[in-house]
Amino acid sequence: MTAPETETRGVRPAPPRRSGWRAQAPVVAVVAAGGALGATGRYALTLAWRPPPGGFPWATLWTNVSGCAAMGVLMVLVTDVWAAHRLLRPFLGTGVLGGYTTFSTYAVDIRTLAGAGRPGSALAYLAVTLCAALAAVWLASAAARRVFLGRRP
Repeated sequence: MTAPETETRGVRPAPPRRSGWRAQAPVVAVVAAGGALGATGRYALTLAWRPPPGGFPWATLWTNVSGCAAMGVLMVLVTDVWAAHRLLRPFLGTGVLGGYTTFSTYAVDIRTLAGAGRPGSALAYLAVTLCAALAAVWLASAAARRVFLGRRP
């Protein structure tokens, strides 16, 4: 039993939070909508910048690097700068940028280059994409912190 001065009389407990499909439906919907937008943007970029047969997949490389840079900026904005709506991060991060970047095509491109007798290009593409994507996230995050928060990382 608690002391009388610590008891709360007449205060109702908070209603239980929704769980299951009803709670997740809005998240699934915004991820799907964002993914459709991001994938459409990526597809348009690959149509505009098609490599020749057996050529280096520059469009995929720059799509992944620019998407990673955008993710770095987005994460600073939604975690440090804005009080973002709960659906903004799933829409932009998982949806739009997840649909825009294409690490599955990256893997297929590596296999295609190696299968076309260009193992050096395949290995270079593997390493350059990985290093450039990681550097893009880090540099974009640092730049966003400096621009939006006025501080160094």
